[in-house]
Amino acid sequence: RGGRMEVLEEKEEEEQTEEELKALEMSDNLQDVEMKVSVEQVCVPSDVPDFDWSSIDTSQLPSSYKTNSPKEKKLLHIADHFLQQYTHLCPDRKPLFLHPVNECGVEKFVSTTIRPTLLPYTELYHWDGCASFVSDYLTMEPLKSPITPPSSLYSPTTILKYQKGNCFDFSVLLCSMLIGAGYDAYCVHGYATHEICSLDETLKLCPLLRKPQEVPKEGMKKKSNKYRVKPPPDLQSKFELQQEAKKAAETEAAQKNKEREEEKEVEKPKRDPLYGLRVHAWVLVLSGKREVPETFFINPFTGNSHSTMDEHFLGIESVWNHRNYWVNMQDCWNGCKDLVFDLGDAIRWEIMLSRSNKPLQLLSDAEEEKELSDRDTDDMQEKGEEDMSFDMPPSWVAPIQISPREFETRCSQGRKVILYKKAKLEKWAPYLNGNGLVKRLTVYADLDCTEVVEVREWFRNREDMLNMREVNKQTQLTTEYFSPGHLLGLKAHTYTSLEPETEHTMEFYNEARVDGLQKRVENDNEMTEYFVGRDDFLHVRHTEFGKRGKKIHLASTRTDINSRPIVQIKECFHRNLEKPADEDVAERIFLITEETIHLTYHLKDKYITASKKDFFKAADRGRKGKEIVMTPEMCITYQAGSSEKDKKLLHLYKALQQLTEEEKQLKQQVQQSEAEVLNILKIRENEETAVKLTVSIYNTERNEKRRQQYEAMKNTMEDELLEGQEEQDLDYLAPFLIQIGHRKKMTKGQALSVRDDCLTDLKHRLVDKANIIQARFEKAVEELQKKDWWFQENHNQLSAEEEDDFLTCCSEIAFRIHILALRLNREKQTAPQKYLALEEKLRKDPRLAEYLGHA
Repeated sequence: RGGRMEVLEEKEEEEQTEEELKALEMSDNLQDVEMKVSVEQVCVPSDVPDFDWSSIDTSQLPSSYKTNSPKEKKLLHIADHFLQQYTHLCPDRKPLFLHPVNECGVEKFVSTTIRPTLLPYTELYHWDGCASFVSDYLTMEPLKSPITPPSSLYSPTTILKYQKGNCFDFSVLLCSMLIGAGYDAYCVHGYATHEICSLDETLKLCPLLRKPQEVPKEGMKKKSNKYRVKPPPDLQSKFELQQEAKKAAETEAAQKNKEREEEKEVEKPKRDPLYGLRVHAWVLVLSGKREVPETFFINPFTGNSHSTMDEHFLGIESVWNHRNYWVNMQDCWNGCKDLVFDLGDAIRWEIMLSRSNKPLQLLSDAEEEKELSDRDTDDMQEKGEEDMSFDMPPSWVAPIQISPREFETRCSQGRKVILYKKAKLEKWAPYLNGNGLVKRLTVYADLDCTEVVEVREWFRNREDMLNMREVNKQTQLTTEYFSPGHLLGLKAHTYTSLEPETEHTMEFYNEARVDGLQKRVENDNEMTEYFVGRDDFLHVRHTEFGKRGKKIHLASTRTDINSRPIVQIKECFHRNLEKPADEDVAERIFLITEETIHLTYHLKDKYITASKKDFFKAADRGRKGKEIVMTPEMCITYQAGSSEKDKKLLHLYKALQQLTEEEKQLKQQVQQSEAEVLNILKIRENEETAVKLTVSIYNTERNEKRRQQYEAMKNTMEDELLEGQEEQDLDYLAPFLIQIGHRKKMTKGQALSVRDDCLTDLKHRLVDKANIIQARFEKAVEELQKKDWWFQENHNQLSAEEEDDFLTCCSEIAFRIHILALRLNREKQTAPQKYLALEEKLRKDPRLAEYLGHA
């Protein structure tokens, strides 16, 4: 047994020696790779222009950027001590990213570079809005060395000013905005794949092309009908059909697999020699605050969220926020998939500033304040003992500010291009393009992006309410989508050309139309219209046209000349429950050229055939002058459930007369529909030729007209204030001294009378002025209420221009109400002061003082 133990011990020593040699070889290989990287400076693309950060102006920066406070110096000393202990305990790990220099060359701890900020924009109240803004606003710069963190970390204010930065700059800015918005966010120093670090999206599907997951619907059980007519038997061999279908499916599957494998071989990313070594920074958002259900990552370069199980994130060195710094002590051999993000676990996460066993990020706001107060109490009680605790000093960064113009412009130079797999996405700032284009997605058929398949364009602030346009380059089919408010109620328009009598599909907002038209499909031979919510229950009208010798011209306006010859008009109606089924028309067909009318009624309960009537009015023998002579042969009737024929010709005669009149009206309606199509095409052509953009009445920078109106109102208010000051400089005793004849001497009673009359007159004038302002205020409020009531009643029928004028008028009334309210409030507050001031002046006035005795 002793010999066996010795042999086992020798084997264990040999295996341990082999493992140590392997580790040494791996470390040597890593050092060689690092040396090559430092020499070759890989990962710096040639198409990114170099920006000289050393040339930026730092003279105007605050003093906190250029010096360290005593508390910051102590923090740096603690960080150095922490780094020494960490290096001693973990000699194989890379140095921590603790206190890089800022733009002024001063060392700053990374936690103090975060400046929690809540910006006054609704979009930035949520994490996705913040992430989208940062990814759009900043331009990505790669790290100088892909396997080492940067030597400097600039303030978010400087990064925003120059709109450039690396992954650490992106993460600090995004983390500052997220913490300000109430999220439990942290900056992460770790490792990621080459695609993540270099912002390479060429192998990923564009988010705009991802189809939403379809919710499986439960199959509806079909009710069996034993009276259903059985289909004829199929005499073909089912076995042969199955074999042919199976063979075709196998051939198709083999072809698809071959194409898929070829495509994967082309799309497969090249082997990265620095896999697992590339340094990257991103943002960690823990669950809990802001109702975040699950912890997730945010890639600041793209603004997209990722699961903590994402295979593109390969490891974490440390995380930090504005309060503390944590080092990951867990093994990252499987990336971030097995990491536990409980920062209060002292075994998995080593905290730098130890204050409590329970970390602040896991507490609610109320508990956090209580914890801080309890700590202060404990500090007072433990003055005699050595206190190793330390609070993070406040951020040295100036307040983060983004102007409305910068927030609107977003992208650097107002434009940004992102390349995806077989797609290219372009973004523009609003009002940068004259046609209102803000986003365009180009879809290609190949990975080289040479053959265009489809183009999608998004628009904003257009007067014609155009929202989106899709162009299929293979079929040359264009589809335009409109927001509510178009002059003609357009919702969507599909066409190949804006020329008339070509294929057009127009969808409308039926709520904004009197006729309830929802959709109209037209080509050179026919036109189909679909209706919703009509009182006559009409839902489909189909019209067939004949050929015409001359082609119409868009510039012509006479519909009787332009209209095509009508061959047939077919109308379909929904069921009207107020009528019997055999008297409620379901379908009627007007054969214009054959002068025939076919009526089909709705089915009665428990019947499989419907009642029908066919009217014939083509025979000349049936006419006497212009009047119709009704004969039994002119109407063929089938009454479901009855074999008797309707022998009352008077009833049929009146029905034929009514149908003939309705046929004339239908012809006019069809001609009006044709004219409306021509009008829409003409208006759309004019709108595309001269695109007009709308500007909000609240946008004073771009809306010059509204700004001039506001300045005029402001100047008027200032003039009124000046007039009030001039009134105070007038001789207030002159009108009352005239009444007693400007005597050089007066009695005490006359002096008292003059003083009392003057004060009474001022009191009456102040009351009258307040009453006048109050009356004007009430009148303006009533006027605004009436306009609001009128708008609620008629807003569906207003055009975009009329609605803009209405809003302008309402804003002017609201501004007038605001001014009147201010004046009324000022008068009420200053009236007693004016009265006492006049009383004091009268007491000191030399013309009355000697008679009143300064009483």
